Amino acid sequence: MPFRSPVSDFRFILDHVVDFSAVAATEKFAEATPETVDAILSEAGKLCDEVIAPLNRSGDLHPATLENGVVRTSPGFAEGYRAIAEGGWIGICADPGNGGMGLPLTLATAVNDMMSGACLALQLNPLMSQGQIEAIEAHASDEIKQTYLPKLISGEWTGTMNLTEPQAGSDVGALATKAEPLGDGSFAITGQKIFITWADNDFAENICHLVLARLPDGVPGTKGISLFMVPKFIPNADGTLGERNALRVVSLEHKLGLHGSPTAVMSYEGARGWLVGPAHGGMAAMFTMMNNARLGVGTQGIGAAEGAYQAAYAYAMDRKQGRVGGTGTIIEHADVRRMLAGMKADIFVARSIALACGTAIDMGHATGSDKWKARAALLTPLAKAFGTDIGVEVASTGIQVHGGMGFIEETGAAQYLRDVRVTAIYEGTNGIQAMDLVGRKLMDGGEAAFRLLDEIEAGAERAKGTLPDMAEAVWDSAETLRETIEWLVAQDIADRFAVAVPFLRGFARVLGGHYHLTAAIAGDDRRKRLARFYIERLLPEHTGLFAHVRQGSAALMEISPDDLAA
Repeated sequence: MPFRSPVSDFRFILDHVVDFSAVAATEKFAEATPETVDAILSEAGKLCDEVIAPLNRSGDLHPATLENGVVRTSPGFAEGYRAIAEGGWIGICADPGNGGMGLPLTLATAVNDMMSGACLALQLNPLMSQGQIEAIEAHASDEIKQTYLPKLISGEWTGTMNLTEPQAGSDVGALATKAEPLGDGSFAITGQKIFITWADNDFAENICHLVLARLPDGVPGTKGISLFMVPKFIPNADGTLGERNALRVVSLEHKLGLHGSPTAVMSYEGARGWLVGPAHGGMAAMFTMMNNARLGVGTQGIGAAEGAYQAAYAYAMDRKQGRVGGTGTIIEHADVRRMLAGMKADIFVARSIALACGTAIDMGHATGSDKWKARAALLTPLAKAFGTDIGVEVASTGIQVHGGMGFIEETGAAQYLRDVRVTAIYEGTNGIQAMDLVGRKLMDGGEAAFRLLDEIEAGAERAKGTLPDMAEAVWDSAETLRETIEWLVAQDIADRFAVAVPFLRGFARVLGGHYHLTAAIAGDDRRKRLARFYIERLLPEHTGLFAHVRQGSAALMEISPDDLAA
């Protein structure tokens, strides 16, 4: 079955679940009218279904290659990228003064979700540019903005971010790349970076690398890191391209999946770069890009889950096996129906979390409200970790639905799992996201979380007259989460970190109950049945997860490395 963008799901969630109307009511996003939203979703869906989705298999079977220092992309990717760029989708959130649409991030999140479901390997390219655009808008000098933003937004140039080095992965402060002043306002960048997504391609005029490096007077650790713009070709004063810079793609990685997306080892050999933001302020600037990317990566997991689900559903509707009633196809088997219902219910939860996070980010930008900014910060690690965990789980379950045929590459079921698996690793592993949630995001004593729980419980109270049993279950789960947070904030950080992952998962389960209950109240019988499935069968998982949280770190850290030896 060809991929179909779930446009109606986005419309429903925006209208009834995450209150996107509040975003459209602000002066900043007044142009995000219902008519505009409908046009954006419809046109993006058409692009994904008709142009991008047919490239998914091509990218897997015909990976990007490196030939004599030149990256050759998968067949059709250049045409697909041009369609994305010409439609203005790269600059959907960017400043209209530089050629962007100036629309809310929430809409970009929906579009990125659809593109990820259509072809994750290609979608990674515009996602990198979008993050770079945001970082430049927030931190770069006017000269850099004028030179780079119009080209990145139009898609003539593409962007990357360069953090990781062989000895510096999640510990970014251990990087060794150096930046030496050249006396003319530029710097010589020297070092090696690894795992650079879309480090080069054969369809953009220029590749713009944001590179973390250390100035001669930079102190050790993250406080001594600066951020530099290092282009493949150095722009002339009039914006045309000048000489080739002293950087190169050393090699492309051989990966489990995402074969159509070239992931490179990059070498900077005295390449000229220009500061983005203040000296030694690189991490603040890079975090602007990374926070954008964390929501974006969570969205990638959701999109991949959608593609895997659609493939599994189509197979279950067609495959006849065993003696069952109805159509005689395997969807009549209870266990197959259980798997598909769980997949669909969890995709809805992950998508609602991501769109709620986008809404909070937009409201923070539009109103300047610290409460909205705190809500956005709280939801970001949940959106990234739960979105990608569900991507991996749904893709794996999709293989199970296919049975033995899922293990055969020709069905395409395995590609979804191979492609999505890395999303739980990059832009901060999901363990790091969970540690961020129990660490930085609870530094307020749980205040931002409690405000969210107040809303969940108020919604459950309103629903008790209509759907009393489901409402009661959601209210109870919110109270359990509240009590768990109260306990957690009283513990030291070691105890928090030891139980961070089950806490994040339990938190997401409670949010899922809230979003499904909201959907059941606003939606038709189909929404009610899916909500009941989630609230009765998946929401109860929070009980065991929070019991795990209450154990702290003691028993875990008593296990020695010798105990774990093979």
